[in-house]
Amino acid sequence: MIKNRRDAGRGSFFIYSSRGFRLAALTRSGLGSTQKSEGHVTMKALILVGGFGTRLRPLTLSVPKPLVDFANKPMILHQIEALKAIGVTEVVLAINYQPEVMLNFLKDFEAKLGIKITCSQETEPLGTAGPLALARDKLIDNSGEPFFVLNSDVISVYPLKEMIEFHKSHGGEASIMVTKVDEPSKYGVVVMEETTGQVDKFVEKPKLFVGNKINAGIYLLNPSVLDRIELRPTSIEKEVFPKIAAEKKLYAMVLPGFWMDIGQPRDYISGLRLYLDSLRKKSSSKLASGSHIVGNVIVDETAQIGEGCLIGPDVAIGPGCIIEAGVRLSRCTVMRGVRIKKHACISSSIIGWHSTVGQWARVENMTILGEDVHVCDEIYSNGGVVLPHKEIKSNILKPEIV
Repeated sequence: MIKNRRDAGRGSFFIYSSRGFRLAALTRSGLGSTQKSEGHVTMKALILVGGFGTRLRPLTLSVPKPLVDFANKPMILHQIEALKAIGVTEVVLAINYQPEVMLNFLKDFEAKLGIKITCSQETEPLGTAGPLALARDKLIDNSGEPFFVLNSDVISVYPLKEMIEFHKSHGGEASIMVTKVDEPSKYGVVVMEETTGQVDKFVEKPKLFVGNKINAGIYLLNPSVLDRIELRPTSIEKEVFPKIAAEKKLYAMVLPGFWMDIGQPRDYISGLRLYLDSLRKKSSSKLASGSHIVGNVIVDETAQIGEGCLIGPDVAIGPGCIIEAGVRLSRCTVMRGVRIKKHACISSSIIGWHSTVGQWARVENMTILGEDVHVCDEIYSNGGVVLPHKEIKSNILKPEIV
């Protein structure tokens, strides 16, 4: 079924498919240019990159937070690949810290993926809404298509194609993704109509149960939303969305899969577990296998693993890593160029790029090693946060920064 819809703001008629995708435009002067057909909508996206990534130090002392590896690729690349897969042609990074580092790093991926990546640089922190106003000219064009906004800290399934269909179907001004949580009292809860998804209100850290769905940090917005945002530090969650909801123009879609904000180490480790579990269900061939593997593990093809190792569950081993004989790894990330020497044991920790863990060393309890850290033989680390280029010669018996 084909439907016609008038755009009162421009005096034009648009022809839509039964699923809500715009097929063509008819103006007073005749037929306008044909848009991309259903399933091939050309769109733009903005990723809220933010600032200094202090919660993920010492890793963010070496690279901006979005470039920290997660499951053997930079965090932000998970999002860019998902956007590219549904036809997004340009991604704008809203950033106020080291934009040149980000762009230089992503140049190769820009060419490989065939997607344009630009920066919108803040001179002061603008919150979660101000960056949209700053990037306005990069986000809107004559097409009138909605655009995505993603939070760079979020790792999840990305049902972006389904979100486009949902957005077109309800005819509102904005769509947000929500996810269910076990303890909603810790978050701002989205109160919504279950059948239509229409958002009624937001309740910040409710003392009484009002729902179990929270903002997942993935949005699809009509260009008109930008008219609601001033160029100043402001929150889209607290200042913009409640106003749209009050006008009955905000809708929420429940995320059909895992979700995690990985902006701090403990959540990073939990997020890896959820990601690998999702990978087993959808692309199990990407997981490692063998008698030395327990549970869900990914190993880069250039990594070397010695005899008698036991790897897993929930482990990521990056490019160029050397895991010597008898090593035990569980619930951890071992980043590019790391060497783990014989019989070392690592659990619930993150080992930064080009670090070394000595023979019979034991590293556990959310120990985070920055880039190029060297842990000597037989050392024990219980929750140490070790700055880049350090050598650890004595035990770390309790969580502390070294």
